[in-house]
Amino acid sequence: MTTTITPCLWFDNNLEEAAQFYTTVFPNSEIEGFTRLTDAGPESSGEVVYGTFVLDGNRFLGINGGSEFRFTEAVSFEVRCADQDEVDHYWSALVDGGEESQCGWLKDRYGLSWQIVPERLYELIEDPDPARSAAATAAMMGMRKIVVAELEAAVAAV
Repeated sequence: MTTTITPCLWFDNNLEEAAQFYTTVFPNSEIEGFTRLTDAGPESSGEVVYGTFVLDGNRFLGINGGSEFRFTEAVSFEVRCADQDEVDHYWSALVDGGEESQCGWLKDRYGLSWQIVPERLYELIEDPDPARSAAATAAMMGMRKIVVAELEAAVAAV
């Protein structure tokens, strides 16, 4: 038996728009399909009820549940980036219409929280030298979008 775990996201009746947006941001992404109401449904025929989409190989289920529940920062998705170019790409795409937070976190236009994190950040904050680790951590705490050059400068100053 193979068990899979698929994140299920509750959207405020904008699942189709959100899935189309997310699949343009991430490579290796696609919309698998949407299930729409029929004439027998309680709402307008043709409206999306739920659907599945893949973001860079990761499958998601989305539900058009309405405004009763909202996304919170209690759940976020981390995007591990190889370099600053990737950080810049994902940050600018996902924050467009959303809002910046701190330490590499943002909320996108749908209210979903993301952490856009360069791999180098982990290398620096996990440095075995406590002074270098503290310098990297302090620099990160003062940032919204993580900037690798600023992290490197903070560590070099130690």
